[in-house]
Amino acid sequence: MCYSHLVYQLQACARHQTPPIGKKLQCHIIKTGIDQCRSLSNNLINMYGKCGLIRDALNLFNQLPHRDPISWASILTANNQANLPHLTLSMFPAMFKQDGLQPDHYVFACLVKACAILGAIKQGKQVHASFIVSPVSDDDVVKSSLVDMYAKCGLPDIGRVVFDSISSKNSISWTAMISGYAQSGRKLDAIQLFQKMPVKNLLSWTALISGLVQSGNWVDSFYLFMEMQSKGINIVDPFILSSIIGASANLAVLGLGKQIHCLVILLGYESSLFVSNALVDMYAKCSDVLAAKKIFGRMVQRDIVSWTSIIVGTAQHGLAEEALSLYNQMLSTGLKPNEVTFVGLIYACSHVGLVSKGRYFFNSMIKDYGINPSLQHYTCLLDLLSRSGHLEEAENLIKAMPFKPDEATWAALLSACNHHRNTLIGIRVADHLLSLKPEDPSTYILLSNIYASAAMWESVSKVRRLMAAMEVKKEPGYSCIVLGKESQVFLAGETSHPAKDEIFGLLKELDAEMKRRGYIPDTSSVLHDLEQQEKERQLFWHSERLAVAYGLLKGIPGMVLHIVKNLRVCGDCHTVLKFISIIVKREIVVRDANRYHHFKDGKCSCNNFW
Repeated sequence: MCYSHLVYQLQACARHQTPPIGKKLQCHIIKTGIDQCRSLSNNLINMYGKCGLIRDALNLFNQLPHRDPISWASILTANNQANLPHLTLSMFPAMFKQDGLQPDHYVFACLVKACAILGAIKQGKQVHASFIVSPVSDDDVVKSSLVDMYAKCGLPDIGRVVFDSISSKNSISWTAMISGYAQSGRKLDAIQLFQKMPVKNLLSWTALISGLVQSGNWVDSFYLFMEMQSKGINIVDPFILSSIIGASANLAVLGLGKQIHCLVILLGYESSLFVSNALVDMYAKCSDVLAAKKIFGRMVQRDIVSWTSIIVGTAQHGLAEEALSLYNQMLSTGLKPNEVTFVGLIYACSHVGLVSKGRYFFNSMIKDYGINPSLQHYTCLLDLLSRSGHLEEAENLIKAMPFKPDEATWAALLSACNHHRNTLIGIRVADHLLSLKPEDPSTYILLSNIYASAAMWESVSKVRRLMAAMEVKKEPGYSCIVLGKESQVFLAGETSHPAKDEIFGLLKELDAEMKRRGYIPDTSSVLHDLEQQEKERQLFWHSERLAVAYGLLKGIPGMVLHIVKNLRVCGDCHTVLKFISIIVKREIVVRDANRYHHFKDGKCSCNNFW
């Protein structure tokens, strides 16, 4: 077998990822005594790297008596492909210390990519500085990599300087810069640059749309996706579908998500792992956990994202036992949990009061899996302890955690103190929270209630004065309900809706029936100093009640009502929705700013703690 044929065969093994054939070729090379040929060795390293056999690649690299820049580029590329970017950076100094070599443009590109993966901007700037003073400082490939690195590290302005210096811009450099702007929330800059791009393809559309999804511009991403389709762009890669499914999930618009799911089926991408993962997450976030479980059950291949999505999804909807059972099933497959998995597990424990189990998961995450707890993990553990009445332990946790607790964290503990009637800790927490000058109006309601329960009327008056001032800044409450292709948004206190008379009539009927069953309005959430009857009237027109009434009037009989609310459901509306669910024998699912509420048969999945 001649030398050129061996090179061709090794490159084919790398391309088609057939390592057994590659190993046979290596044996042949050694037997014929041509293993000292540097070009063959470099191709072998490249083949092992692309086949995911990083140990074989490293062993071969370390055995080379003479290494050139191509050898180094091959092994550093292999490290990055094996998700070992830290190894790329730690190995690099030996290139000039041991081998006396200077990096070429391939090596620089590898180093920049490693910094981008790690988000290591300090090292990235050092590599950039070395590149500028190197003989290959005009290389456009390295510059494109630098644009991508600065974009991923949240420094699009520096990336733009590099981008403008590229003499011959290709689709990669354009896409990297557009993506950098979009991911950083620079929507207008991203769109303007995209419009200037000479030739747009699926990759550039994906970069723009996915970047906007990541930065929270979900509605804009949908409009752009529809524009892309109108231009006849062929979706030959399903990644853009997973991004737009994610936008549906964050908007909690089930109808849109279902339409994209239909498109997925039409294009034949339902078996795609990351598309299926996105669908599981979307259906769970859109309150259709049954559909999420069906998608998960049909998946032939599952990774840690698949399992985590269904565990978190079931936990969020109060299906704690199911979430914990799924975790055990995941472990039996040999997969290891990640940090998001533990968020779902601790959250699940909080729904059923499994304090010991929750503590176990928190400690296991650290000891068994080497995961450092994030603020979200501490918040979930705090929720568990608070729900279960371990208020002193919860207070100590807030003080001991390595993160500065925000208003929401302290408010969660205060809410628990109010729920468990623990005035002693409640007043201590309230005093501290008041000193933080909270911004959320619902926090002031909690403060007022806790001071009132302790008969601290001066503090109540102070909070009420602050509440009156806060009313000017308060974000207006609204609720959205989707019935088929129709979407209706209701504002709190809205009286201009075309169906207002029907809505008012039904709410009056329900109010009368609820009072016959023992309902007493809780007016503590009304901020104004008003007569009791006027306070009750304000509660009557809260947006979620309007949305529920409209759904009962216009929806298909028996269908589950899905409502999305921008603020936390107040205590009175929570009680009202429980009453309505049992009166009309209908399940009502509300996604508010805090969590999911499944109202059914007079009960809520949150167990009256949210």
